[in-house]
Amino acid sequence: MSLSPTLALACELIRRPSVTPVDADCQQLMMQRLAACGFDLEPMRIEEVDNFWARRAGRDGGAGPVLCFAGHTDVVPTGPEQAWQHLPFDALIDANGMLCGRGAADMKGSLAAMIIATERFVAEHPDHRGSIAYLITSDEEGPAQHGTKAVVERLRARNERLDWCIVGEPSSTTLVGDVVKNGRRGSLGAVLRVRGVQGHVAYPHLAKNPIHLAAPALAELAAEHWDDGNAFFPPTSFQISNINGGTGATNVIPGELVVVFNFRFSTESTPEGLQQRVAAILDKHGLDWHVDWALSGLPFLTEPGELLDAVAASIQAVTGRKTQPSTSGGTSDGRFIATLGTQVVELGPVNATIHQVNERVLASDLDLLSEIYYQTLVRLLA
Repeated sequence: MSLSPTLALACELIRRPSVTPVDADCQQLMMQRLAACGFDLEPMRIEEVDNFWARRAGRDGGAGPVLCFAGHTDVVPTGPEQAWQHLPFDALIDANGMLCGRGAADMKGSLAAMIIATERFVAEHPDHRGSIAYLITSDEEGPAQHGTKAVVERLRARNERLDWCIVGEPSSTTLVGDVVKNGRRGSLGAVLRVRGVQGHVAYPHLAKNPIHLAAPALAELAAEHWDDGNAFFPPTSFQISNINGGTGATNVIPGELVVVFNFRFSTESTPEGLQQRVAAILDKHGLDWHVDWALSGLPFLTEPGELLDAVAASIQAVTGRKTQPSTSGGTSDGRFIATLGTQVVELGPVNATIHQVNERVLASDLDLLSEIYYQTLVRLLA
């Protein structure tokens, strides 16, 4: 079976077992292809993470706008290989035309589509305006501290221009291009510790049960209306993900309760405002408490404009469908890139099987995706 250039490259990338933060030379393969197109390459290994920044200036010597493709070569662990219909790093196309393998959807398929689109665009428009850039990391699925976040800080320090960015995250829901992400909610995590007094369950008057004490406050936090959202974002949500208390014994009142929770917040709320409201509720219930906060990212939004218009027009030209901008879902590295004042859009394949056993994507979708990327390049830089 003869594979298209996009599918051949996608298979080559999938066959490299780059479980985060390992890159397994995926970036080396990408850089070789970009170097052949005239890109200036800058590998950036930061701590244990491989990253690279690449840029190709056009006819104006780089004075014009910069369109950046961003993404990650790392993938999540496979889980039990015996649960897979095909081995996760075999990268094969099954009888249903699905490209199977870890990273097929998230996001080696997108990386292959970007590279092929870029090669074609440079061959047909060698004197394009502005610049094409790549920002690639192997730390998106991990702690995300020494990847895109760190590279962005370096780019900021030297005043690198970044006008538009397409992140290859799997944004599509049912059909390729039916949804693009033009923003993401912020993520504010917390570990709450409520202190009590340990004791014997038969003598509760000699102890203070932090589970009993905290329960009304937790119920109030869960029922709280944080904001109404807006035209671009749903209302802010609060979710408890872990509760731990007790020694394991049935006859011991615990001395501490640990609660892990998270806010996914809209632009109608701020981290500081949410923290203050949580503190007020905990204090209202008279708890002995402490919270460690962790801000994973602020919300960002790309409103309709040059990038979103070009992406939407390209999707319609290639697929015949109108795309739906959305800010739903989790976070992505787009949150770091957006801090440069960059318009950011996430566009990739269908996300139905990401992080699952038997991850797969319709093989023909990757060729459509590459054509969408190519037409977007034409609209913005030709």
